[in-house]
Amino acid sequence: MLNTRETLGAWLRLSLTEGVGPDSARRLLAAFGPPEAIFQQSEVALRQCVSAQQAKALQTVPQEAAALTDTTWQWLQDGANSNTNTKNNSESYSESGMGRAVVTLGERDYPAALLQIPDPPLMLYALGQTHALQLLLAEHTVAIVGSRNPTPQGHSNAREFARSLSASGLTIVSGLALGIDGAAHEGALLGAPDRPTSAHPLATIAVVGTGLDRVYPRQHLGLAHQIALRGLILSEYPLGTPPLRAHFPQRNRLISGLSQATLVVEAALPSGSLITAKQALEQGRDVLAIPGSIHAAQSKGCHWLIKQGGKLVESAQDVLEEMPNMTKRPDGLARSEESADPETDNDLFSPPDESALLRALGHDPVSLDALQARSGLSTATLQAQLMELELMGQVGRLPGGLFQRVSRG
Repeated sequence: MLNTRETLGAWLRLSLTEGVGPDSARRLLAAFGPPEAIFQQSEVALRQCVSAQQAKALQTVPQEAAALTDTTWQWLQDGANSNTNTKNNSESYSESGMGRAVVTLGERDYPAALLQIPDPPLMLYALGQTHALQLLLAEHTVAIVGSRNPTPQGHSNAREFARSLSASGLTIVSGLALGIDGAAHEGALLGAPDRPTSAHPLATIAVVGTGLDRVYPRQHLGLAHQIALRGLILSEYPLGTPPLRAHFPQRNRLISGLSQATLVVEAALPSGSLITAKQALEQGRDVLAIPGSIHAAQSKGCHWLIKQGGKLVESAQDVLEEMPNMTKRPDGLARSEESADPETDNDLFSPPDESALLRALGHDPVSLDALQARSGLSTATLQAQLMELELMGQVGRLPGGLFQRVSRG
């Protein structure tokens, strides 16, 4: 991890130099060593690795480099003093219990999994349990991604799969977005130990598309705090970076790159989740998908992935079977008696005492009129029973006046 202001400034200068992208920067690092050495080279020497225009740009310090170096160095120092200097607002993280770090390509603490992808970031900003960075192993992580507007069933699936996989010792990686991402992070926190342990140092990792001095979306401020206390928030973008649209597809390669497998819960055609899945395949990672209703737009992407050779999964155990290097407890799916929740352990088939209305609902989205025709109930009785099932968390209300059963497990 960077431990001097001068070293930090040199890396930021390299990353900010106009016209010098990651590929060019990696060539320069391979040829000349750390950034301090690069900036000591003559323009003639630099032209052996980059274009004349790039070599000329490297001779000038970018205008914003000094201010960004000051801001980032202060951010790191504030993190080191987090126990005595805490603050909070509606857009940023509180500091207590959270480490801060900036790790650079080639450092010991740089995640080894990212060295295996074609375009690893030059700099990685980290917030949370930063001591565990060097413990990150792809065989112990799985990405869970999906729609920002999931069905109730999709939200439940993401949360329960993440909870079960986390209880098995896996670290869940996602992107802190609304919908499936948020549900995956929540499930991971539920399944992991209350405090990080040597056997399970990170409950979950959120890879974000902004600087780490802000939380996006704001609705996930509380969730982000919990992730940083029991996992990690990672970004390749410098402090002050706003949530720009182009950054989110770009960061998806890190979500898949940190993971041995990427599980797509729900995804439309096209979608950012399919971008993540495509990047996972290009990185030599496994792609898994949960099938859904043939009538739901959010299932189309998963069905397409399965047609292309992605593994269809129906349970967390199916995911674990795709991770042979993951040490599993003797009972297979690692779940302690204390963490087992009988209400989430539904069998594949409906229990005998299931209500007639749930049987009439089936598992596909259905309109009120169609449900009334199936069930034979009066409008008043049907609406009353639907409301009761909604309150019990067994039925979800979808846009367009549709209803869908929410299975758990």
